[in-house]
Amino acid sequence: MASIELRQLSKRYAKNTVVHGIDLHIGDGEFVALVGPSGCGKSTLLRMIAGLEETSGGEILLGDRRIDSVAPRDRDIAMVFQNYALYPHMTVADNLGFSLRLQKIKPAEIRSRVAEVAGILGLSPLLERKPGQLSGGQRQRVAMGRAILRRPQAFLFDEPLSNLDAKLRVQVRTEIKALHQRLGTTTVYVTHDQVEAMTLADRIVVLKDGRIEQVGTPLDLYDRPGNAFVAGFIGSPSMNFIPGRLQLEGAPHVLTDDGLKLPLPHAPRAKHGARVVYGARPEHFALVGDSDEGVAAEVRVVEPTGSDTQVALRVAGHEVVAQLRERIAARPGELLRLQPQAALAHVFDAGSGLRLN
Repeated sequence: MASIELRQLSKRYAKNTVVHGIDLHIGDGEFVALVGPSGCGKSTLLRMIAGLEETSGGEILLGDRRIDSVAPRDRDIAMVFQNYALYPHMTVADNLGFSLRLQKIKPAEIRSRVAEVAGILGLSPLLERKPGQLSGGQRQRVAMGRAILRRPQAFLFDEPLSNLDAKLRVQVRTEIKALHQRLGTTTVYVTHDQVEAMTLADRIVVLKDGRIEQVGTPLDLYDRPGNAFVAGFIGSPSMNFIPGRLQLEGAPHVLTDDGLKLPLPHAPRAKHGARVVYGARPEHFALVGDSDEGVAAEVRVVEPTGSDTQVALRVAGHEVVAQLRERIAARPGELLRLQPQAALAHVFDAGSGLRLN
């Protein structure tokens, strides 16, 4: 195992720069997820670490060894791909042991190591099958097993669960987390699914347009996003945003253009009257019935899930989603009174998007 360090790493295609001078340290044994919208550069960054893409500038270090000019096979890094990349004519056992045979390891040791990893991943009954006889989840476990058998210094995962159905994604996600806890191998994991990143990673790197927006633990990013982009990307359903003006006379609040008052826990770092964006997560609304408290919200769609109720509404002319613990029977067009939790509200500068509180 080893740390990974990126120093001013960049990638250009002709005149188009897709990764802009990334600096990032990934600790020995750490699990780091790279997230961001399509085209943000996360897969390109992963492929540069693997050696599948040439760098245009900067350095990559694995431990104390610089590897950006080292051939992929000599980097001591194993990659698990989205499409599994298994050999269809080989059995599971042969797929697992293929890299060991290339290293000319003795057959008896290969069989022993294959059996050990197959036991860890629940593949022992499947060793004589071929990939075409396996489910998507089983094939993904074979791909992970092949990477584990190499005993690399780091694992790279490139959206490994995107081809699986919802139930299998949860199952394999749990297996990946348990595997990392058992092996402790440094892991870099690319995903477009921020729920995967939140549940798996020690730290998350949020990327946009080839630049790092914020790095932090999952709960750091959730509770204290550095800007509106991170706030909207982390969390599902995503944060609600309502524009208005900051009011600091009396109890601090944001006044929308429609005259609604949205409460704040304390005065943000901005002047009275500044244009801001008020942020509230869907689960941070409380239903207050017919009282004069809260804000009026017109129901558009009600989506019961059993454990809670997700409601799409219009507040001050803006689309808002509330996630309520109550089971409600509201119909489209009805009015509800919702109270945002002031202590959990966020305020962002309307121009720069930077957090103000």
